[in-house]
Amino acid sequence: MKNSLKSNRKYRTKFFVLHLFCLALTACGGNDFSDLDQKIAEIKARPKGHIDPLPPLKTTEPFSFDLDGSRDPFKPMDKEAAAAGTEAEEADNGIKPDLTRVKEDLESHALDTLSMVGTIKDSTLWGLVKSNDGTIYKVKVGNYMGFNYGKIIEITNDEIKLTEIVPDKNSDKEKPRWNEQPASLKLVATE
Repeated sequence: MKNSLKSNRKYRTKFFVLHLFCLALTACGGNDFSDLDQKIAEIKARPKGHIDPLPPLKTTEPFSFDLDGSRDPFKPMDKEAAAAGTEAEEADNGIKPDLTRVKEDLESHALDTLSMVGTIKDSTLWGLVKSNDGTIYKVKVGNYMGFNYGKIIEITNDEIKLTEIVPDKNSDKEKPRWNEQPASLKLVATE
């Protein structure tokens, strides 16, 4: 019985608050829009602006594409001709990694996980390279490091320069064409 009286009171209170809210909303309303009508009339009374005409269209002369005995780039390649062209390009390039060479320790690390931490000089300048597992390696010109057959070509006091051999992205995966690209490790400050 007490629960039904409490819920009945809550219902009446909510109903009363809702009616007060509706009454307040109707009291705010009115039909006096004179200030708005005055502002619209003021805007309409302003002088109209001038819009410049569009510039004349420029005509472009058509371009005639002359093949001169070249392959049409908009037609698909013949697979046999493409294979012959790839072999010719690969033969002309002459860049290939030595797959018979025994890999060195630093070739099992990605180049971006290695860092140059110093140099040592005796009769030759040696570079000190730290791997991500904390091991420090001593390298000289002619050593290899990184996944891309990176051969060290120069060591200075603040940099190790390499030449990497990477497969051409547009070449055949079974017989890839290889390209050389420069890479380097800069000396990092250690604490």
